[in-house]
Amino acid sequence: MSINLDIKLKKANKVYHEGENITGILLISSSSDIKHDGICLTMEGNVNLQLSGKNVGIFDAFYNSAKPIQLVHSSIEVAAPGKIPSGKTEIPFEFPLKPRGARSLYETYHGVFVNIQYLLRCEMKRSFLAKDLSKVAEFIVEYKENTGDKAIPHPVSFVMSPESLQNVRDREKARVPRFRISGKIDSTVCCVTKPFTGMLIVEHCEMPIKSVELQLVRVETCGCAEGYARDATEIQNIQIGEGDVACGLAIPIYMVFPRLFTCPTLTTSNFKVEFEVNVVILFQDDHLVTENFPIVLTRH
Repeated sequence: MSINLDIKLKKANKVYHEGENITGILLISSSSDIKHDGICLTMEGNVNLQLSGKNVGIFDAFYNSAKPIQLVHSSIEVAAPGKIPSGKTEIPFEFPLKPRGARSLYETYHGVFVNIQYLLRCEMKRSFLAKDLSKVAEFIVEYKENTGDKAIPHPVSFVMSPESLQNVRDREKARVPRFRISGKIDSTVCCVTKPFTGMLIVEHCEMPIKSVELQLVRVETCGCAEGYARDATEIQNIQIGEGDVACGLAIPIYMVFPRLFTCPTLTTSNFKVEFEVNVVILFQDDHLVTENFPIVLTRH
């Protein structure tokens, strides 16, 4: 006997805002009648934190206090114990999306050390001779239009040269090819639904360039009273110039922020999610220089 259990949300894009009702149907398909001990549907939203391997041992106490932060949790019985006839059965459901107590809802975010996730979990209890059935579906939470900061343009001009390199010893700077690259970032305060833009110009360079790249980095901070661990990981890398690009040519900077892997910049007492953009110049001898731009992301 084959049984299929599925959760279908009314909204095709699965995006919801705090205060809205999450509506949909449970779809049960079976080739014969199903006897069950009740069908329960749970809505939950959690922030899951973890430390990277390099920090293990430093914050042993963190593991005891880094339990998931519960943002949302509610449960309903959608069907009392009984029988479901063969064929297709649809059971409607509705949940108000409200945070627990005085907590706030954060936007959905899939990170490495910080994960903010909202799930619908359906369980069909069955007798001990038959296996329980379960299905999990994720929905997306975003801030409302009138919530949070708005992106106010903050343009930044920059110049990259051997003299501008930071955290590099003078002896190492002497080995860097002579070059000068100027450019402009249209804004370091960015709306997450709009592209990151700007331009750069290679004014002169004594060694051929192999590649010009744009790197998006997430900086996740997890912590507790015992201390904090900060880790930076790459989200995406986009090549905006290949080979020895012509001097004096304006190279456009254009990058779309990936959904779910980015979110509005977030700072709380337990964790932070921040973002940076690196302009990376790779020379033909594989020498690499980077210009770093901390950025602030907003929803609107």
